[in-house]
Amino acid sequence: MTAPMPPVDPARVHALIVGIEAYEAGDAWRLPGPARDAVRFRRLLRDAGVPESRLRLHLAPLPSYDPQLPYERADQATLRRVLVRELSLAEGDVLWVWWGGHGVLDRAGRLRLFCADAGAADKVGIDLDSALARFAGDAVPGLREQMWIVDACETFEEDLAFREALPADALPVGRPTHVHRQTVLRAAGRGRAAANDPVRGTGLFSDALLGLLADRAAVLPAPPDPEELFPAVRARIASLREEGRTLQHPEIRLQGPDRTETLPPAAGPHAAPRPLTAMQRAVEALLAYPQMNDPDERQTVVAALNPRVTAVLRRHSRARTDVVNILGGLARRGPEALWELFDAVVALDDDSDLKEELAAALAELATAPGQRCDRR
Repeated sequence: MTAPMPPVDPARVHALIVGIEAYEAGDAWRLPGPARDAVRFRRLLRDAGVPESRLRLHLAPLPSYDPQLPYERADQATLRRVLVRELSLAEGDVLWVWWGGHGVLDRAGRLRLFCADAGAADKVGIDLDSALARFAGDAVPGLREQMWIVDACETFEEDLAFREALPADALPVGRPTHVHRQTVLRAAGRGRAAANDPVRGTGLFSDALLGLLADRAAVLPAPPDPEELFPAVRARIASLREEGRTLQHPEIRLQGPDRTETLPPAAGPHAAPRPLTAMQRAVEALLAYPQMNDPDERQTVVAALNPRVTAVLRRHSRARTDVVNILGGLARRGPEALWELFDAVVALDDDSDLKEELAAALAELATAPGQRCDRR
């Protein structure tokens, strides 16, 4: 277990607190909860004596929610400036980062956290992995004890079939050092959605964690012992899974001078495998055909499709990525385009078992509800 921190001077604690409910992408991205959760978290640190000047609150609340206290914008330019130009040079010992909103794992496996000005055609955000790398290096001389808490989906970008590629959002990173200690709590787990309760206006993970932090208010504003806190978080989310309210599995990553370790969720000996999404099932069904793994034969299949559709498909040299792009582009055109693909594939290989699974997978994809998650 991690040794407890000595008492912390609240004046030497800094926090970046982000809660984004409304996005430029419009109503489809509305997410009641993150701004409310952020305000609750700010209250915990304020009650622990952290000065208001050290609490950077950045919100994009829905019109139905009035935070009733001052806050700053949560657009990418503002948040990037805070991370790169302000917090990086802050004098202090402890950094808290709280982020609630939409997120996605990009094709490189990096977690992108969308900012309030993310739109359908330009999904701007913060690359969490680059932010962590920056704050673990010599670009940040202080803030050696850090707790990062992220309540956002980690759904695969491939599964969401975005029309536009995600823009580059990495922050500048200095040289790594061995003086910072980072604890990173992520709500969802790789490839999973982070569930939200729209009626109560809270994220399930955020609500559980805020309750646990309130129970440990005596140690705040120092971060609680992560190896004592995480099992309690995991137990609360496990009970929500048993109730059928979520499928997420929180993860914690510990990085410091003496260790770097990711503590995965406890998986019992009889834990069921995570079910495939409709997109994942369709991808696997297509790649089961040998010709779909060969670029020339794959092009033969695509060439048999409607040229007005194939002309706007995003293509890739890697088979899996190319198949994801093909399926995503066709799915947006409707079921007819998917069944045109089915005909082209089975015309080259009429294997009955492969054909049966492909038909079932495409039928599921054609009726999938938008491939959307709660905290995307």
